[in-house]
This record gives sequence, structure tokens and C-alpha cells, in this order.
Amino acid sequence: MRLFVCLLVAALAGAQDLVIRNGRVWTGDETKPFASTVVMREGRIAAVGGDEVATPAGATVIDAKGRLVTPGFNDAHLHFLGGALGLREIDLTGICTLETIQKAVGEFVAKNPGTGWVTGRGWEYLCFPGGKLPVKEWLDAVVKDRPVFISAYDGHTAWVNSKALAVAGVTGTTEYKGFGEVVKNAAGEPSGALKEGAQGLVRKFVPQPDRARNLQAMADGMPLLARLGITSMQNASGDEETISLFAEFAKAGKLTVRTAIAPSVGPLTDPATLRDWAAKRAEFPGPGLRVAAIKLMLDGVIESHTAAMLEPYSNKPGETGKAAWTQERFNATVALADQLGLQILTHAIGDRAVRMALDGYEHARKVNGVKDSRFRIEHIETITDADIPRFARLGVLPSMEPIHADPGTVEVWSHAIGPKRLPNSFAWRSLEKAGARLVFSSDWPASISLDPIRGIHNAVNRQTVTGLPAGGWLPAQRVSVETALRAYTVNGAYASFEEPLKGQIKPGMLADVVVLSQDLFRIPPAEIHKTRVDVTVFGGRVVYTRN
Repeated sequence: MRLFVCLLVAALAGAQDLVIRNGRVWTGDETKPFASTVVMREGRIAAVGGDEVATPAGATVIDAKGRLVTPGFNDAHLHFLGGALGLREIDLTGICTLETIQKAVGEFVAKNPGTGWVTGRGWEYLCFPGGKLPVKEWLDAVVKDRPVFISAYDGHTAWVNSKALAVAGVTGTTEYKGFGEVVKNAAGEPSGALKEGAQGLVRKFVPQPDRARNLQAMADGMPLLARLGITSMQNASGDEETISLFAEFAKAGKLTVRTAIAPSVGPLTDPATLRDWAAKRAEFPGPGLRVAAIKLMLDGVIESHTAAMLEPYSNKPGETGKAAWTQERFNATVALADQLGLQILTHAIGDRAVRMALDGYEHARKVNGVKDSRFRIEHIETITDADIPRFARLGVLPSMEPIHADPGTVEVWSHAIGPKRLPNSFAWRSLEKAGARLVFSSDWPASISLDPIRGIHNAVNRQTVTGLPAGGWLPAQRVSVETALRAYTVNGAYASFEEPLKGQIKPGMLADVVVLSQDLFRIPPAEIHKTRVDVTVFGGRVVYTRN
């Protein structure tokens, strides 16, 4: 531990070269996949090789002692500010009975007295009696005098108490006409669950954090990223204020993760706004802060039956969900954004939404000609056989979250999908075999974990889970350790047009490197989840060491 502290102080001073020796270095470079020594100078990889590589005079040396060294992890889809703000709110992640959830809410309120709003997130659909959506009475039993707003772990459904509904003026006569639903009980009154856009009916009354609070949240979140070995991320949402916050952080030298921001664009967005976002490319070209993409949201999620499906949900006959866009509007927006040089990330979870996204991208290629657009579809939790080969054919990147396929969260999901569609659920291996380039991420805080190691574990160890339709959880869709690592590093860089700069350990690349506690290639796959990040290097500086 004393050695690591000394290394941290020396490296942060930025005056010395940094060398990692005696490691098993997975470079991500297919022409030279493994090495043992890495030399970093002035924020870049200077040399990669074996014992023959010389140590520069005065360099700080880290003895990896045979541990695995990889490029820094790239989380290709998260919502950093929301996750960072949530670090000081109620966190129900992993708490999974009504009684323990109520206890956690009560304890938080007791520790944070006052009259203002109580906010948080993290509850899972399967954790309530009967796997049903939570109701206001369960929150009222704990908090009556303060309004409460708690998001599900995926962010697509909110749970509120009676006080929150009263403050917002949501009653039995309230109807939401947009993409979402005010769930009603048998008496026709709001139940306390709000789906998708209907969350905004109450959320707009929750006081928004000011700039100082947002900056503090970012400061809270940066060490967490470093601890997990995340040195790059693509923020899949945002606006002018989001960009401004990251710019201020970067200018102050506090940004320890390379960030690409994709501002959110809705169906009613004016074309002039797309041109404004396109102009940001020159202002924020990367690699520290990049703005060159937009994020569109086609549908919701399967658990709440808001994902757009081609056929009805297995446990809700007649319900197929609905898309947030018309095909025509989506096509027009995608074609214009592509013409302006913006990359497009599209949230599509249901098989109908995935098809709509692919159709829109194919339309853009016909309008604008075939070029290196690197269209992305985010999530892709279910897909038809016919659409799998279209990813490689159209050059579309499947950007997916292995953490969403965690065995502990799939019961409600799988019963909504049913046995017929299960074989193409989270179809990582099928997409890979069809020639698509997999890109992995967390979707944090809309997930149960931000940790890339846990994502890799899920991707590699997918296995039969009893009690699910068709008797299992598709071991055929698991991928290799190398595929999972590549999806979190090399392909993540490619997904933001930054592969010449990062994602591999080879001369000239940015010096973003992690040292892991175990060799993922040599341990039993079932032990992957026990791996920890021992050292994180960002731009040639040690920004984290594990005690």
C-alpha cells in the first residue's frame, strides 16, 4: 500500500515517465496481442514489448507481478450526471423485498430530515409482491408528509407517494397523451406508478440541482469511474448545460475520463437544433471532450411493456408497446443528422423498435450515399432473425449492456418476452457471428452496476437459470473473454470515431491503462466477478490505486 501511495503522488505530479513491467499486457492489437512492458511518456504510450524495452532514467516503475494489464475501459453508454447525483440519494440497488425497501426509505428520511422532496432510484420490478408495479400506499406507510419520487433501476418508471401526486395535481382524471402512462388502480385513481414520459408530470415539481450541486456531483463521480478502471465514456444524453459542466471540469483539469456527449433529440426537435449540435463538433473535437453525436429514443423497456414489439407481450395479450417516433419522422431526422455529419445513437429495445432503427439508417444511406456513419443502436434486448445480419450489412454498431442480462434481473423481463422470442434475447453471440462489431456499456444509473468487470462476467458466463421460459438463459449467446474485453475497449473507441487515439496499448496511443487483480484469460470464467482494478492510469498519470 505504501508503494502505491508513493506512485500516486509521483505520477500525479506529471514530472516522470511511467513504466509498467512484468505484466501480462493484453494490448487489444491483433498483430501483437500480448506484451509484458509498457512505457508511457507525456500522456502517450511510448513503447510496448518485453524485457528488452528500456526504462527511461527517472521513470516511475510499477511491477505488475504477472497481473493482467489492459487498455482503460470505455463505457459506451451511460448517463454520468444522473448517476453521480444519485450517489447522495436513496439507492435501492440490490434491496429486493417490500419490507427491506420500506426500511431503506425510512432510514434515509430519518437521516435527512426536512420538508423537501425525497428522491432516489434503483428499485427492480421483480422485487414487489407478484412482480407487480409498486403502489403509493407502500410509500405512504413510510413517508406521508413529504413528497417522494423514486425511479426504477432502468429509469423508465417512477414510484411516487400520495403527497407527490397531490403536489403535482395528478388525479384520477389526469390523462397523459404522450409516450407513457399514469397507471391507475381499480378505483380509477393514480396507483403511484408513472411510466416513461408520464414521469414528467411529477418530476417537474422536484427541485432541480443548481450548477454548484451538479459540479459537486461530478466531483463525487469521477473517483468512482477511476476505481472501476473507466477512462472513457460516451454520455448518451445531455443538453447545453451538460456540455458546459463537462467543459468547466475539463478546463479545471478535473476530468479523469475522456467524454463523448450525445445530446438528446426528440420527435419535435427543430432542424435548426440539429445544425447547432453539428456546429459543436469543431468546438469540442475530443479526445478530452467530444460532441459529435445525438441520441434518439424510439421506445421504452420490456418490463413495463413500453418497448415496441412486433407481436404482443406474452403476459399482456394485445399489448405491443408503442414507438415514440413515427417511421417517417425518424427517417427524416436521421437523414438530416447524417447529412450534417452527426453520429446517431438510437435507443431501441423491442424488436419492432430495432427494425425501425435499421430501416431509418438504411433510408439515410439511400438519401446520403454510403459512408462511414457508424450508426449505433443502443440496448437491442430482443431482435428477429431477419434483422440480425442487417447490422453488419449496414455497418450499424450494436451497443449493448451485459449487465441488463444479469440473472438476478431477468425474471420479469423473460416472462414478458415469452419462450418464442427468448432465443434472440440479448443476442451478443448471434450478432458477433453475423459480423457485427459488439460495443458494451453499463447504461448507468439505469442498471444494477456500473462495473465493467461485472459486465464482462455476465457476457462470458451466461448460463441456464431455472424458472425462466424455455428453461434457461441462453448459454449459446455468451461470448469469449477477448470479445468482451474488445467490446469494452477497442470497439468502444471505434464507436466514437476515436480508434486512432485510444482503446489499445500500442505506441502513439493515449496512455489510458488498467492493472487488474486477476488474469481474466487464465482464471476459471466463474471467478471473473471477483476481479478488481488495482491501478488505473489516465493520460500517463496514476489516478487510482486499490488499498
